[in-house]
Amino acid sequence: MRLLALLAVLALAVTGCSDPAPASGVLSVGLREPATLLPADLSDQAGRLVTAALWTPLADYDAATGKVKPRAAESIESTDRVHWTVKLRPATFHDGTPVTAQSYVDTWWAIAAEHWMASPVLTKLLRAQEIKASGLVLTLTLDRPSGQVPALLSAPGLVPLPASVLASHDWNGFAKAPVGNGPYRLDGPWRPGSGGTLKRVGEGGAATIELRVGEPAAQYDAVEAGTLDLATEVPGEKHDAMHEFGDRHATWALPQAGYLAFPVTDPKFTDATVRHGFALGVDRAALEAGPLAHQVDPAKALLPPADAPGERTGTCRPCSFDAAAGKALLKQTSFPGGATVYFGPGAEGWTRTLVVGLHKALDVSVTAQARPAGPLDGPSTLDVKLATPSPYELLSALAEASGYTDEVFRQNLTLADAAATADEAGQLYRLAENQLLRDLPVAPLWSGHGHAVWNDRIHNVTTAPFTGPALAAITTS
Repeated sequence: MRLLALLAVLALAVTGCSDPAPASGVLSVGLREPATLLPADLSDQAGRLVTAALWTPLADYDAATGKVKPRAAESIESTDRVHWTVKLRPATFHDGTPVTAQSYVDTWWAIAAEHWMASPVLTKLLRAQEIKASGLVLTLTLDRPSGQVPALLSAPGLVPLPASVLASHDWNGFAKAPVGNGPYRLDGPWRPGSGGTLKRVGEGGAATIELRVGEPAAQYDAVEAGTLDLATEVPGEKHDAMHEFGDRHATWALPQAGYLAFPVTDPKFTDATVRHGFALGVDRAALEAGPLAHQVDPAKALLPPADAPGERTGTCRPCSFDAAAGKALLKQTSFPGGATVYFGPGAEGWTRTLVVGLHKALDVSVTAQARPAGPLDGPSTLDVKLATPSPYELLSALAEASGYTDEVFRQNLTLADAAATADEAGQLYRLAENQLLRDLPVAPLWSGHGHAVWNDRIHNVTTAPFTGPALAAITTS
């Protein structure tokens, strides 16, 4: 692994941070129990919400426009898209130690070594041959030109860890009392089943944020009753009622999507017409209103809104429910019938509903089964959780999941990765996306979204795909 071969250990520069502006109020926030508070190893909404307050990423990246907003970085620049320079703003961790370029190098080495959720961002997507640190400057040398570096470096899992935990490797202990570089610090250890308290140390709104762990339905009721300021999840049974909050509710795209991946080398599914027939037999609205409990939107495109460059209108043809057309396509190909749809952990409920719907719509025998080890002889459902806002991550993962190896598709992905501008990359990603929609090795099913409701004493609630509500921006009255 190239990242593990990085041996550069350079001098650290002690840095400081300016005094925070005056803070105001106490903000109470309801959330589920986070899976972990180790930022490089999480993919759940609650974990991202908390760690987004505890850490400041190198940059924010808007997948739709390709715009980069430096955060912990002062700048991320390159003249040839092979050699990149990242200049950091002076900052400290919550334990008072400086955040330096070496902090990032050592953290990224640990991420790759521990195979955490964020490790593919470094080993499969960034693919740096060399990373060097000098004071507040990171220099990266890639194995090919890539304009996607700002998008990749904005990944919330690539935030730095302090030297103390990098030396001790006490990851479990650190996750209970994390130390970040963000606008809030955790005041005391995290209390599983209860929550924790955040204290403002940087730019932000409320002086104190009380994080309360509980069930979404009870938290929704608490906001209505005025005993909780913000509920960061709305259960399916409250979905329609949340509009009663007027402009005090929000829905935002999550970096999560569901697909049906076909084994394109299996004799039953080598014909794209068969795959299109199955795609048209999926009642996505029934999945959204049924087992997925209004926590998703029926897919309208291959790329979900959190990951899609450019303006999107209309619904792709393979995203439509047309049972008659799907049945006709299967008859056209003399599909022999009989297929097993495989599912992974956490996807059994909605996969079984999908299978029942396919059987009814297409009049073919379809069953559901847990995914075994090894090659599959039928389609499989995918619940994809993204680590970055780069379309390269998702498009390459979808092709890999289905065994799709078309050379033109691969070339378009390579060109998009190397593109000099966001507009050029977006056009090339659209070409790759359209090719997948034509050949359909995977059928888009749904994209995840989040919900929040709040009372009238808080203001400036904004949301983003990887963080949900931006806690540091909320003010109280």
